[in-house]
Amino acid sequence: MIALACDHGGFQLKEEVKKHLDELGLPYEDFGCHDGEACDYPDMAKLACDAVVDGRCDRALLFCGTGIGISMAANKIKGIRAAACSDWFSAKYTRAHNDANALCLGGRVVGAGLAIELVDIFLNTPFEGGRHSRRVEKLAALENLR
Repeated sequence: MIALACDHGGFQLKEEVKKHLDELGLPYEDFGCHDGEACDYPDMAKLACDAVVDGRCDRALLFCGTGIGISMAANKIKGIRAAACSDWFSAKYTRAHNDANALCLGGRVVGAGLAIELVDIFLNTPFEGGRHSRRVEKLAALENLR
């Protein structure tokens, strides 16, 4: 299950990605926003990321105007490793090396075609583990310093 969330700046892009997920038959839960009305990305990030942390969802796809604000909010949530990406290399290696569990995209930065490509890469790239596991464990240890 994939958690989806956006603020008003990412609403249209989230809707395009939902169509793609529907075509692929991939299950998701849409935590909002649902109509493009102004809302705050920290609130939206929390709803979707809580679903990842508690195990209801495997990963999150998050959207705001740039992808940056919602990634900053998501990364404040213990257990989330969110990455704002706008190119295939970053989307691939944030999964392969960082075991990212949230992809953040900017509705004012990334078009629908590229967003769908990035989502596919993110969802289909496995974590490599190995030497990267040690680094991910260190990221988790940093969460405990807050």
